[in-house]
Amino acid sequence: MSAESATYPIDSRPAPVKREPIIPNGVLGMLIFIFTEVMFFAGLISAHAIVRSQAAGQMWPPYGQPRLPVEQTALNSLALLVSGIVLVFAWFAYRREVSAARIPLLLAIVLGGVFVGFQGVEWTALLAEGLTIQSSTYGGFFYLIVGAHAIHAVGALLGLGWAFHRLDKGTLTASQLGTVSAFWYFVVLVWPVLYWKVYL
Repeated sequence: MSAESATYPIDSRPAPVKREPIIPNGVLGMLIFIFTEVMFFAGLISAHAIVRSQAAGQMWPPYGQPRLPVEQTALNSLALLVSGIVLVFAWFAYRREVSAARIPLLLAIVLGGVFVGFQGVEWTALLAEGLTIQSSTYGGFFYLIVGAHAIHAVGALLGLGWAFHRLDKGTLTASQLGTVSAFWYFVVLVWPVLYWKVYL
């Protein structure tokens, strides 16, 4: 058999059409991560509820432990919730015109920073009053749950800051903004549950 007879004509099929994913890969990855974090916080809240129920009939918070600043934290929580709302406006502004997202994104970051800053002030005051992670189960759960949320808030703020930097350079994509926004929405939406369970 000759070399010519062994060759076959190449089928000239059209190149496959690349379809846009329904959910960008970055956003999908973040949603999976958020799901695991929801389970993490659900575990912490469940443990807190069990310990608190075992203290039924006893004083909670325990005698000698300072009370949490319910009203001040409620006011501070407004900054966090408004930050999430402003970030929604930043997303719609980005879809309309990229540069229009600059001010709402910056405002969302500032409001988030206000929340984290005042939480730090609250912690400093509570430590001065004697509430530490070792002072009681009450203090241990407070710093564990609220501290875990604070770590997530700082991480999400760093993500928003990174997005703002890329927006300033004109290199921020919709997928990137959606990914960091999803993480911040998680931080915003999980907080009312934590506040209700820990502070009230």
